[in-house]
Amino acid sequence: MTGTTTGSTVPRRQLGRHLRELRNASRLTVRAAAKHLEWSEPKIWRIETGQTSLRSLDVEAMCKVYGADGELTQALMGLAKETKGRGWWHAYGDVIPDGFDLYIGLEEAAERLSWYEAELVPGLLQTPDYARVLIKRSDPGRDDAEVERRAHVRITRQALLTRVTAAPQVDVALNEAVLRRPVGGDKVMAEQLEHLVHFNELDNVSIRVVPYAAGLHDGIMSGPFIMMHFPTTGDGRETEPPTVYVEGFTGALYLDKPNEIERYDGAFTSIQGSALDEAGSTSLLKQAAKELSK
Repeated sequence: MTGTTTGSTVPRRQLGRHLRELRNASRLTVRAAAKHLEWSEPKIWRIETGQTSLRSLDVEAMCKVYGADGELTQALMGLAKETKGRGWWHAYGDVIPDGFDLYIGLEEAAERLSWYEAELVPGLLQTPDYARVLIKRSDPGRDDAEVERRAHVRITRQALLTRVTAAPQVDVALNEAVLRRPVGGDKVMAEQLEHLVHFNELDNVSIRVVPYAAGLHDGIMSGPFIMMHFPTTGDGRETEPPTVYVEGFTGALYLDKPNEIERYDGAFTSIQGSALDEAGSTSLLKQAAKELSK
């Protein structure tokens, strides 16, 4: 997996993990490493969490401080070059929210997405009109041109669902409230529901609805989340650890500790157990769209 398919996101995260492991093995704190390198502590943190690209010379300096051998140093310096890769979304850097480029890169690289939404249609499945309504509401000060560019980013993301090479498996669970909330009015919402019906016809997309009749279910307790699983290498090793993305009002969390993944994986399995099957979900989507079109 290289930067040509996923931008710089995956190489940055891989390099950051290697450098963090080297620092820990050398028994250096972030503060001590920053002092040795004459950098700020936030810079070390951004590097280790894959939020910034790196020059080969910077990697070489870090490896020297951490006591890495020559072979490993050269390998990591080579990986640093891949952190300069640019995905299609970099052309929209002026309108992508801070930090969201990291998520888009992971979404592009994922082999499987497990997605639960409680109130709104997932960004990956929105129509242009539905997206425009949400973008305008989230930031009323944006001019029409910027709203259009941000909506275009959401629609462009949908290309990964039908790409010829390695289209991901996308399993979506929607709380019934998503269907019943007429975002943008009846016409916009009816078109959005029909759009979901279309996506549910794809072999690699499964959209299932958790009906009100299910009562209390794990999605109510967990809140919305996206769990991403990544391809494995020929010997079965993961190219990236599974990652859960949780978006908040003032920021987002990326969770990848084994116990966190296990907890969310269990929650999604339980949510799916409370949901209608695909046929029943499609029927409910069509019914809700028909009611709005009257």
